Amino acid sequence: MTQDKIVVLDGYTLNPGDLSWDALKALGGLTVYDRTSAGVVDRIGDAHCVLTNKVILDAAIIQACPNLAYVGITATGTNVVDVEAAATRNIVVTNVPEYGTASVAQHTIALLLEMTNRVAEHHGDVATGRWQQATDFCFWTGTLCELADRRLGIVGLGAIGARVAAIGAALGMHVVAAERRDSRTQAARIRELEAAGVAVSIAPLAELFRSADVVSLHCPLTDESRHLVDAERLGTMKPDAMLINTARGALIDEVALQAALERGHLAGAAVDVLDTEPPSDGSPLIGAPRCIVTPHMAWATLASRQRLMNVAIQNVRCFLDGDPTNVVKS
Repeated sequence: MTQDKIVVLDGYTLNPGDLSWDALKALGGLTVYDRTSAGVVDRIGDAHCVLTNKVILDAAIIQACPNLAYVGITATGTNVVDVEAAATRNIVVTNVPEYGTASVAQHTIALLLEMTNRVAEHHGDVATGRWQQATDFCFWTGTLCELADRRLGIVGLGAIGARVAAIGAALGMHVVAAERRDSRTQAARIRELEAAGVAVSIAPLAELFRSADVVSLHCPLTDESRHLVDAERLGTMKPDAMLINTARGALIDEVALQAALERGHLAGAAVDVLDTEPPSDGSPLIGAPRCIVTPHMAWATLASRQRLMNVAIQNVRCFLDGDPTNVVKS
């Protein structure tokens, strides 16, 4: 077995050139591919350690790589690897938890502020001369929204959801989190927030959607949560409410959201994720009225990617030292 051969299958999104692979290179013979769309088994070859972000390692690929002993996922989500198939081969699988908490929360609030203050739109008005042509010294289009005393609904009070809750509270918003089955975990998170001076109330999911002025999605994508936001749930939201999704695109029925926006229901929606990425022509939310779409960039600040790389490399180091960390259980 070649214990010092390391292959990165798709390193470009993590490191498009502004970070360094040197610390990983110090751990063994390293090959980094920017992207891998085919020939996964050939690229893995006799490697002992493989890092992947979006390249899928299913049971067939895992079985076809006899030297493989370690898979490091350079992300938090683990759906790209058949963890059970890896376990049958005693292959260690690790991930990188919570590296993007601050960055994703920051982007969530950036989307919220863009919907309420419409900074880019008004900059465009100035650039095209509309302010210069105005009669009055100040100029704005439509109604601007103050967030203080508005109700912020958080669906998924994990690390990112809790950070968004804290920022929302700092803006004077009333924070409510969706009730969840694992009440002990949620209760612990709420105690942490309350210790920091952030008050959070709990409401059933249906009540949260009915009452919130802003709903922000931070929950994982599961069979149960797929299309969590469908036509029926959208119909229960306030006509002047706003919806934000920086979690997973398939949490929203995009056709239903497009229809709701086109008929004037909801003040706006803002998403950093879509059901299909990159999107195809005709993607429902691209060009929908009052809808902001950013290209899955919330996680991608330099600081966030550096944390991700640091932990991913530390995961490899710990595995090679015989003491693996951040292990994903089957």
